[in-house]
Amino acid sequence: MTAPPARLMRAATFLNRPATARKPIRPARARRVQGRATADSETIGARPDLADRLDLIEIGVMPGPGRPDFNEDELTFANLGGAGYRGGADARAASGHSGAVMSSSGPVARYAERMHRLIGGEHHVASPLGAWLLLALVGPAAGDGTRAELEEVLGVDADRAAATARALLDAPHPLVASASALWERTAIDALAEWRAALPESTETGPLPDQAALDAWARERTLGMIERFPLTVGPETLLVMATALATRVAWATPFQVAPADELGPASAWAGRLRRVLRTPSNGHTCWIAGTGRAGDVAVHAAEARPERADGRESGLLVVSVAAAPDVPAPDVLAAAHEVATNATTFPGRGRRSLYDLPLGDTPLWTVREERTRSFGREERLSALLPCWKAESRHDLTAKGFGFDTAVGALGELMGAAGMGYEAAQAAVARYGRYGFEAAAVTAFAAVAGLPPEVVVRVAELRFGHPYAVVAVATDTRDGVPAGPWHGLPVYSAWVARPEELPEADLAEGPAWMVRPE
Repeated sequence: MTAPPARLMRAATFLNRPATARKPIRPARARRVQGRATADSETIGARPDLADRLDLIEIGVMPGPGRPDFNEDELTFANLGGAGYRGGADARAASGHSGAVMSSSGPVARYAERMHRLIGGEHHVASPLGAWLLLALVGPAAGDGTRAELEEVLGVDADRAAATARALLDAPHPLVASASALWERTAIDALAEWRAALPESTETGPLPDQAALDAWARERTLGMIERFPLTVGPETLLVMATALATRVAWATPFQVAPADELGPASAWAGRLRRVLRTPSNGHTCWIAGTGRAGDVAVHAAEARPERADGRESGLLVVSVAAAPDVPAPDVLAAAHEVATNATTFPGRGRRSLYDLPLGDTPLWTVREERTRSFGREERLSALLPCWKAESRHDLTAKGFGFDTAVGALGELMGAAGMGYEAAQAAVARYGRYGFEAAAVTAFAAVAGLPPEVVVRVAELRFGHPYAVVAVATDTRDGVPAGPWHGLPVYSAWVARPEELPEADLAEGPAWMVRPE
């Protein structure tokens, strides 16, 4: 088990001291001390398990534990260690929304279950977060006709989801590059208020052509996704997209082992030559009990963290295997539960090896070895294959929520019943030295093709004498910046044309050829 951060150790030490030996905390709103949130004594007394989450709690924006409206999925992040995060009132002010910025782990995990269930159990990679962010950005545009349905998909109040999305996109995690964009064929006046409330980082502007959209996808995903997941046409009114990208090195690389060590029950053992083995330290393995998938094997590898201004930002990649007969949706749901526990409630759900029978299962072998130790000791290691996946998901089915999102924008525009497309492109690679993944999620609102009308087209010909004027320009940010700006420098009257020189059929004069 990875040692908890020092700040959590300090919190636990404080809470385990006798009440008379520590200064009581006011049973009112949380207050910040040296950038950390402190919780009220009522909260700590009612929920001792929250001691491990002291840095995550801001009482002022959540109902207290033990009350009917308390929801553990909606604990506010007051200080998670992510660079640039602003919690509580600061986050609300930064987001432009009145709703509190909430932990999105619960709503996103529920959306992930929905998304993976609709995708199916074939080999794939997806980013439920990328899709959820896109829906959350649309949330404030939803009126009475679509808000309830969209909130059911989001798993949280629409304004609160939008505030969370804004906080995530405007202050991205150092190890997760993120981007969002809204492009319109022509700026739609009915969307002006909603557009103005989008995150400051959201790119807006005219609808690009397909080549520019492909370039956007490449640039925002560190080159991992070559093509934008949608094709725009003359009927496309607007496109909205999010992009997420991660490329990290493990803090401690894997070792290598023969694939047959996966065991005789594994079909992969005969198809592979080598697999990954956990190093002697630096990775974490355990067996967890889950409600959806029973007992599961868990491996967690930490990325090499980013440190800045006294803060450390990392990425924990958690692998979860259940018995072979457990359906994929249940394993995926259990994996989200285990991963959340690993980062937020360390130790929750972990099984002791002394509570499990000795012997072999498809998931593990439990045995006993004689050694010298001061007490009961548990040692775990793991074998995993390298893997990669590249997927494109059609997100137009009703359950994904994009029909509702486009319907919300359509209501705002007075154009109910618009057609739409929605898709996600995702890639991931997991290897000995690191992990990389990226996803671009997009939807397009589509109108019918414009009616055929008569238009006029002209081709201009300079076939008789004409004038030429060369004018100097001098601007800064589009504003004239000096006396040369607009000054005619050269002018000519062209009355004696010449034949194109042979040299111009080649690369051009040496002075015109740009060096490589």
